[in-house]
Amino acid sequence: MIISPLIRWPNSLCHYSHSREPIFFEAQDYATYAYWLSEGAQKYDVAIHAFVFMTNHIHLLVTPEGGIQISRLMQFIGRRYVPYLNHKYGRSGSAWEGRYKASLVQDEAYLFTVMRYIELNPVRAAMVVRPGQYRWSSFCHNAGIREVSFLRFHSLYEKLGKTREDRHRAYCDMFGGTMDEADIKLIRESWQSGTPLGNDWFKERVQQRLQCKVGYARRGRPAKNGVKGL
Repeated sequence: MIISPLIRWPNSLCHYSHSREPIFFEAQDYATYAYWLSEGAQKYDVAIHAFVFMTNHIHLLVTPEGGIQISRLMQFIGRRYVPYLNHKYGRSGSAWEGRYKASLVQDEAYLFTVMRYIELNPVRAAMVVRPGQYRWSSFCHNAGIREVSFLRFHSLYEKLGKTREDRHRAYCDMFGGTMDEADIKLIRESWQSGTPLGNDWFKERVQQRLQCKVGYARRGRPAKNGVKGL
């Protein structure tokens, strides 16, 4: 899906490894991916608001300056990280399970919900007790614990408080409890179908801007084995 250059809404991305095999094995691997993410975001003018690198997948929340920058960013990273991974560990072929999944996000309604979803991934996976204990995510930056140079605050984040300390405190307050299961399900379904994450007004506005339907669950019986023609 190519988004019109006039659309600069946040995009929520999820990219899983092939067969859910690990794509990060040690600290150098995470740091290498982060380096290429930083380089690509600068090259293609994509603002990164939140991220998490899990063992076998990654999540990003980004806002592109133009229409096809996100695709270019992901291609840029893949063409550098996959050869690095294959060379280092004696592997071959693609490390990723097809194309990344993405959905547009209505920032006023869902921006912070998606950020919480992303940064609480390690907690839900029982890898840590608190999000700040996980090194490879954006939480420490957004919470004011440790700066990550390639991250850029969204304008809604800037409105959380008058001072930097106020914004950090307000952001941390959002992580006082677990996420609503309905929100988790909605975010995951929006990735799978490509449906914009927002209210009906937002979805209609996206369709009008693109002059076509975006996402939405397919109707009819699913193909055998989940793949058409098999």
